[in-house]
Amino acid sequence: MSHVQIFDTTLRDGEQSPGFSMNTEEKIRMARQLAALGVDIIEAGFPIASRGDLEAVQAVAKEVRDVPIAALARARRDDVLAAAEALKPAKSPRMHVFLATSDLHLQAKLRLTREQALEAIGSMIKLGRNYVEEVEFSAEDAGRTDIEFLCKACQVAVESGATILNLPDTVGYAVPEEYGAMFLKVREYLGDPKHITLSAHCHDDLGLAVANSLAAVRAGVRQIECTVNGIGERAGNAALEEIAVALAVRKDSFGVATKLNLKELYKSSRLLSEITGAVIAPNKAVVGANAFAHEAGIHQDGIIKNPLTYEIISPEAVGVPSRSLVLGKHSGRNALRQSLKELGYDASDAELAECYRRVTSLADESKNVRARDLMAIAHEVIRRKAIAVANETSSAT
Repeated sequence: MSHVQIFDTTLRDGEQSPGFSMNTEEKIRMARQLAALGVDIIEAGFPIASRGDLEAVQAVAKEVRDVPIAALARARRDDVLAAAEALKPAKSPRMHVFLATSDLHLQAKLRLTREQALEAIGSMIKLGRNYVEEVEFSAEDAGRTDIEFLCKACQVAVESGATILNLPDTVGYAVPEEYGAMFLKVREYLGDPKHITLSAHCHDDLGLAVANSLAAVRAGVRQIECTVNGIGERAGNAALEEIAVALAVRKDSFGVATKLNLKELYKSSRLLSEITGAVIAPNKAVVGANAFAHEAGIHQDGIIKNPLTYEIISPEAVGVPSRSLVLGKHSGRNALRQSLKELGYDASDAELAECYRRVTSLADESKNVRARDLMAIAHEVIRRKAIAVANETSSAT
């Protein structure tokens, strides 16, 4: 089965989220966890951004030896030299050179002609190859670039020594069918060379980052750039955990695999949340608090009988300790009976009915019922029944 590389840019693009900056120690902690997760490449930072970022990339490169380390550089001499310095300690370094290729970016932001852009791409990739064996080229805003010019830029990058071509949907503008078609056209133009890896890097401005990344896989892309929890500029990047589980659960559809240890997904997510202080939305796919929580009675009954009825992957498979049957106004009696048993109460049908009445009444007031609430209800109902039985026995004697 074909292998899709996971290029993790949590420490670089993810860190560019407002308020998500990480110091060197935090980057090292996260990098160690990414290595445990089994990502194929860690992009550790943007060395030209600051001396601190350069030193953080160096520190990660020294600490993490079994995963290739990448550093970002604009197609500028100073950027390339800074990245080269940062990558010196890396066992397997990769320089990631980028330049915008859309006319909008070239004219409004860079003030470059297309010819000047091609010259910069070629010369800076050649410069990078003087320092590292592996250079990746990213055509910023590829999704809004004239396709013929994009193909030409990729050709120049390959001829100059790049072996990875990343075509980002930088502003989250693409839709899956057109994003996939872009890669097919580039592959056809280049003659589909076997030594070149195509890469996708998608942003989530329209909520399509994961869908676009998966469409790229169908189009022959074999590297996906993504971040833990989907953090990143603006609305974020494609979420690593969602891509990983989609490729695993729908392996029959995509026909590819990753080397990720899925059981480390939840731990990776929680560590990043701890480092950044960003709370994960409860309804976040795979790692959110509600991803394996069930309140509706019909769902709970199905889960009790066979978890596959409402879970396409088990919580344990992604490192979540266990599923939860949430007691609320939508809950059913079967879930309540199981919850009572877990607390040590074996309720009769009559006791269950009374507990259920009280639970639903409480849930109407407080949205859900905590374990201590259920314990109090069960204790009162079952204790009352025990007292009543004792009184009846005493009266009979």
